[in-house]
Formats: sequence, C-alpha cells, structure tokens
Amino acid sequence: MLDAKLLRETPEVVKEAFKNRNQNIDVDAILAIDVERRKYITELEVKKSAKNKLSEEIGKLKREKKDAAELMSKVTAMNVELAALETLAAEAGAKFNEAMLVLPNIPDKSVPVGKDEKENPEIKKSGEVPVFSFEARPHWELGETLGMMDFERAVKISESRFVILKKYGAMLSRALINFMANTAVGRGYTEFYPPFLVNGKSMTASGQLPKFAEQAYKCAEDDLYLIPTSEVPLTNMHRDETIDEGALPFKYTGYSACFRREAGTYGKDMKGMIRVHQFDKVELFKFTAPENSFNELESMLLDAEEILKLLKLPYRVIQLCTGDMGFASAKTYDIEVWMPGLNCYKEISSCSNCTDFQARRANIKFKRKGGKGAEFVHTLNGSALAVGRTLAAVMENYQTDTGNVVVPEVLRPYMNGMEKITRG
Repeated sequence: MLDAKLLRETPEVVKEAFKNRNQNIDVDAILAIDVERRKYITELEVKKSAKNKLSEEIGKLKREKKDAAELMSKVTAMNVELAALETLAAEAGAKFNEAMLVLPNIPDKSVPVGKDEKENPEIKKSGEVPVFSFEARPHWELGETLGMMDFERAVKISESRFVILKKYGAMLSRALINFMANTAVGRGYTEFYPPFLVNGKSMTASGQLPKFAEQAYKCAEDDLYLIPTSEVPLTNMHRDETIDEGALPFKYTGYSACFRREAGTYGKDMKGMIRVHQFDKVELFKFTAPENSFNELESMLLDAEEILKLLKLPYRVIQLCTGDMGFASAKTYDIEVWMPGLNCYKEISSCSNCTDFQARRANIKFKRKGGKGAEFVHTLNGSALAVGRTLAAVMENYQTDTGNVVVPEVLRPYMNGMEKITRG
C-alpha cells in the first residue's frame, strides 16, 4: 500500500509513476475521497469536543443541583449527529482504503521506463547455450517417452494444465526441491515449511487481494485461500509486529506447492510444465531496513543465480521496465533459463524489492536503536527456483541423442547416485 501522504503531497509524481506503469488510475478521484474522509473526521473531532464541553457543564450544573435538562437535550441531539457523522466517516474511510488497496507500488528511479516486456533490458548472460547434433525435443515429449510425466491422467483426475510426475520425474522434482532448499540454507537463509492455506488478511497484506482475487483458489466454506506462492505466508510471519533494528535483516526460505488460476492466459504456454495451475517453488524472502534493501536485492539475485550455476544451466538476467513490473514491486530482476526444446529463454525466477509496500499493508515495523517511533521495514522476495520449470530446463538441456536425460552432477546425491534417466 502506498503512503497516503505521498499521494496528497506529490500527486504529480504518483500520476507519472502510474503512467509509466501503463496504469490508467484516476488519482484525483482518490484524493477527492480522501478530502471527504478527512472532512468528516475533522467534523467529528469538533463535534466531540463540543459535546465534551457540554458534558462538563452538565456535570457542573448537577453538582450545583441546578437544572441541566436543556443541555442534556442538546447532548442527545449531538449524539444523533455524531452517529451519523461516524457512519459517513466510516463509509468514506472504507471507500478510501478500498481505492488504496488496488494502487500499485511506485517504481524506483533506477527502473527503466518502458511499455511492456519487449523493452526489458538484458543485464547479463551466463553459460553457453548447448548446440546439439540432433533436433532438441521439448520436455513434455521427453517426459512422456521416459515415463516421467503423465498429462492424460492428470486431465482425467483434475483438468487441463495439471501434470502428474511419476517415477524418475517425481524423484528428480524432489531432488531439485531438496537441492534448492539446502543451497539457500547454506547461503544464510532460515528454512520454513509454511501452511499452503492462508486467510484473507494474509492475502491482502501480501498484495494478492483484492487485485488478484480472480487468480486465487478460495475454499468456499472458509476464509482460506490456496497460496499462489510461499511469499504470502512468509510476508505475514511478522504481521502487526515491531522488530528491533539489530535483528534485521531476516532471510527466510520456504518450499511450497503453489496454486494459480492463471486467469486470462489461455493459449499461452499450454503444453508442458511452463504454465500450470499447481507447481512447486522454493522462495527467498527478506525483511530489511530501508537503506539496505536495494543492496539486499542484488544479493538475492546472486543467491538465485547460484542455483542455475551449480546446475550448469545457461541463463540470462533482465531488468523489468515500468510497464512490465509486478503490482507490489518497486524493482524487479527476472532470470530466464534457456530451453533448447522451445528454442527460447523462459522465466525461472523473479527477484523483487517491494520497499515498504507490503509492510504498510501488513503493519510490519522496526525500531532503530535510540530512535523515536518506528518505521516500516522493506520486504523482498525471489524464486530460487520455480521447480517445475527447472525440471523442464534440466531435461531439455541435458537430453541426449538417444532421448535419455543426463542427471546434473549436483543432483546425483539426491538421486541415489543415478547418472542418467533412460527408458524402461
């Protein structure tokens, strides 16, 4: 959530930021709601002050055993007016809060201005794109041929855009999860295994609601949602808490299954494991002091890159422009892995600094040593990595001319020493 003060004092800056994000938002209309809300609050304060004075006079008259009926009648009338004002103030407050909850974060000054993904600058590349003496096959063909994936039965059990991993497909997926989590822990992150169901307040605090309600899976009889990423529960670990400055930064990692409707994306990446409704991910999350958050973003990016380097998968890093950034982000790097079977790069990680956007929604603050009051922390999140896409990338990059898949060396200890996945 944006600071309302920023909206009031620098509306032109906010308007320009939304314009750069390709967001058509009527800032003036929101400010008008705020003016109305504050007007009611001021009137309430004036009325309450007047009522308190009358109450004091009534008390004085009663102590002096004088008639206070006229003043008591005025107080009764004022109570009616106060109730009406409180209702109007509450309605205006709810309307303002509703408007604020759908406003995106302000891009950092270092973010390039651009309309869409075509204008995302490439920051760097790593690894050599493999050159095969045969036509590379996509992972879904390899998966079905090697008995690692079953799409047909997944559709029968669920619906389209689900997949069953079986035999060495399931084993390789589990190996990747353990490898990613162990690598994150080795780089200083504390591991969590969070709930996969969270309440509406948690979804709102992390920025999922109300903006992305149509993409969420909600339990019909409960105020519970299947998480789209473990970023959601990790964000809420310290909701409504004040942290000592000396304890920061908190570096958390968590594996979870993730669930997304992916509304509006039909016809895009329909085959394989690139865009499915259920997938696994190992998440990185940080709570930091504001002055350190952008350095921590660079560090988080390196942590995510390390997974790909250890797997020896070719990748590139791009910085998202203003028009392509996520709702809660102030600055984002995407890591894209090379997919030989698709002959293109595909996103496998996204590392973002959300500054104080989520912290305001979740009311997460920290107190500086010797300082007065408390400030909002900054939160950062990143994938290290999306497991299904990493599985697909491993299969496509490590395929052989005979249709087998070589197991990367770093994964062999997690695969009981297996060096190659073959048919049969």
